Amino acid sequence: MKIELLLGDEAVALAAIHANIGGAFSYPGTPATEIFEFIEGHARRTGKISARWSANEKVAYEEALGMSYAGRRSIVSMKHVGLNVAADPFINSALTGVNGGLVLVVADDPGMHSSQNEQDSRYYGEFAQIPVFEPANQQEAYDFTREAFEVSERFGLPVMVRMVTRLSHSRANVRVLADDEIPEGHSECLPRPDPNNWTLVPTNARRRFRRLLTMQPVLQEWSEKLPQNALKLTGRRGIITSGIAYNYVCEALGGRGDSSLLRVATYPLPVEKIRNLVGHCEEITVVEEGYPFIEKRLNGVLGVAGKAIRGKLSGALPLDGELTPDAVATALGVPFRQPTAAIDDLTGRPPALCRGCPHADTFKAIIDATAEYPDTILFSDIGCYTLGVLPPYKAVHSCVDMGSSIAMAHGAAQAGAFPVLCTIGDSTFAHSGMTPLIGAARANADITVLILDNATVAMTGSQETMATGPELLELLKGLGVPAEHLHVIEPLAKNHEQSVARLSQAIHHRGLSVIVAQRECIQTRRKAVVQKPAAKAACASCEP
Repeated sequence: MKIELLLGDEAVALAAIHANIGGAFSYPGTPATEIFEFIEGHARRTGKISARWSANEKVAYEEALGMSYAGRRSIVSMKHVGLNVAADPFINSALTGVNGGLVLVVADDPGMHSSQNEQDSRYYGEFAQIPVFEPANQQEAYDFTREAFEVSERFGLPVMVRMVTRLSHSRANVRVLADDEIPEGHSECLPRPDPNNWTLVPTNARRRFRRLLTMQPVLQEWSEKLPQNALKLTGRRGIITSGIAYNYVCEALGGRGDSSLLRVATYPLPVEKIRNLVGHCEEITVVEEGYPFIEKRLNGVLGVAGKAIRGKLSGALPLDGELTPDAVATALGVPFRQPTAAIDDLTGRPPALCRGCPHADTFKAIIDATAEYPDTILFSDIGCYTLGVLPPYKAVHSCVDMGSSIAMAHGAAQAGAFPVLCTIGDSTFAHSGMTPLIGAARANADITVLILDNATVAMTGSQETMATGPELLELLKGLGVPAEHLHVIEPLAKNHEQSVARLSQAIHHRGLSVIVAQRECIQTRRKAVVQKPAAKAACASCEP
């Protein structure tokens, strides 16, 4: 084997490559983006893997499922809220089962570093009744992902690998297979399954659901026997921990062996090992990143008679935000070192639109165009432009989920609100904004839609966008937007008055208007300038 310094996301990606996947599928979303980007880079160099960004997470999951049905291994990666988008095919794929191994990697974001909630994807794994791996470090991210493909094919089910931000975006040395150690198998398509198993009409769905239910004891036995779910019985104080929280527990204990410890690495939970720990201990502290998933199941409705259960529900650990080594040490009653320097007095630096960002000029035009309307409602969406909620713009009144701005604007207009405007990026529009626009166009909704076309998926690192420039305009016409109420502006300071006039005209039209603000993202523009070959310097003998 060889050693590589890898992000947690990169360890997952390399494991998938070493598992001989046929394809990778994803939509950009922090903290999961680097998984696909790593595989995409490998695919460009070798041409051996199919790797192209998908329009959204639902499409990505369905593409991965299609590859699995055809007999090749596939990986699909997304952030936690992306799984909400992909939930329909994900839940149903537990009934259809898989053919080639299918691994779903979900990166949760405790602390909401770049997300609108802190949801815990372990609940989705339990809901779908599939196996779930939860690595504690980069090495396990690599090892568990490789094993997940084997488990997927063994049980004929999709398998989830749950990551979190702190693991996804930190680096460590990882022992990986050398080139001559990578198995040669799985490069050919497996025989296709019975099509009836993949066709969820009621008679087939009922049969496949019964199969899924009968598999639960088998999955329980599998989880129980895994050595990664390690139980050590010593003292009368017990600790149950999982995922990255296992590292914090080990750091707090510092090698002391006076506490019994159960480390959970897979789900379904290893119930017998939990029973053994609880039977041995008088007090159990549950330390887990995310929701109190294990703690709730341990408590049940009435708790455990004669036992003290401590964790997030008891107040021993915070219910929100990321766990920290200090918080875990405090919960375990272990002294910890105070930081040597206080940072509480540092001036806050909230995020802001980049200097020269085209969205800034668009928001300035919106502010001036709506100045005469005190009851203006400004819906927005997921993207860099959500920062328009901050001063000096304050031009965002709502941001809920991908693609919601157009639908919410349409609903507000139906309630009689006026004027109603919404802003949505070109990538978010392709992700999930097209469907509500079809309805708004059909109803001739009294709203003004601004599509902020900066020609990239800027917020997650400038990935490819599905519709931009002239092709976006043609797409809008095809969705039913009247040509006479479809306009383009170039958001620049010198065009401010012209942009305000165009917006005012759209607002005065009591029906649907769509304005596309077209100007390249300042960051991709800078990259293009930097990468452009330098012009040759003129020499004295050259013609002027």
